[in-house]
Amino acid sequence: MKVVNLGENNSILNKFVAQMRDRDVQKDSMRFRRNLERVGEIFAYEISKTMKVTEKSVVTPLGIANVPVCDEKVVLATILRAGLPLHQGLLNYFDDAQNAFVATYRKYHKGEDFHIDVEYANFPDLTGKTLILADTMLATGSSLEVTYKKLCENVQPYHTHLVCPIASAYAVEYLQKHLLEENVTLWVAAIDEELTSRSYIVPGLGDAGDLAFGLKK
Repeated sequence: MKVVNLGENNSILNKFVAQMRDRDVQKDSMRFRRNLERVGEIFAYEISKTMKVTEKSVVTPLGIANVPVCDEKVVLATILRAGLPLHQGLLNYFDDAQNAFVATYRKYHKGEDFHIDVEYANFPDLTGKTLILADTMLATGSSLEVTYKKLCENVQPYHTHLVCPIASAYAVEYLQKHLLEENVTLWVAAIDEELTSRSYIVPGLGDAGDLAFGLKK
């Protein structure tokens, strides 16, 4: 698995990430969602640079232009609910993509132990297609691993791009050990070193789902 950290480069992306982390700016849920969407757009643009293209002849009012156009068939998959604004940003650019949605959550036992449950999964055939699987936070890596394996249990995508703006160093290392396929790329905007005993990223940004859509029960 290859890891690409876009936050290591100086770009407008880091401004959006900074606002997403800022506890004062977070009070505006509409701006939080919009920043997630804009981050998704940047990831989509960067991912598009890695895709295969075919030259297409386009008839203009004055002649013919030969344009290299991406010809990979894309499926955008998102872990509900926090990933929805991020998904929209990706969809803004890959606007002809098919879509998939998965409800994956932590089910806690006594103490702080938990396992990952997949409650709902709706997705098209992924055979030979490019899968872009997005989740806002990558804390332990367990949810993303379970979701990826659920989507790919009977098929093999052409390539899988995992998009997680905020990741922990633990989760990145975990996925590198558990997702050994060469056709998988992890895209992040920041990697934080600390993970709490309840598996929350520090400094992180808090609960992305609550910040985007309001507190849950």
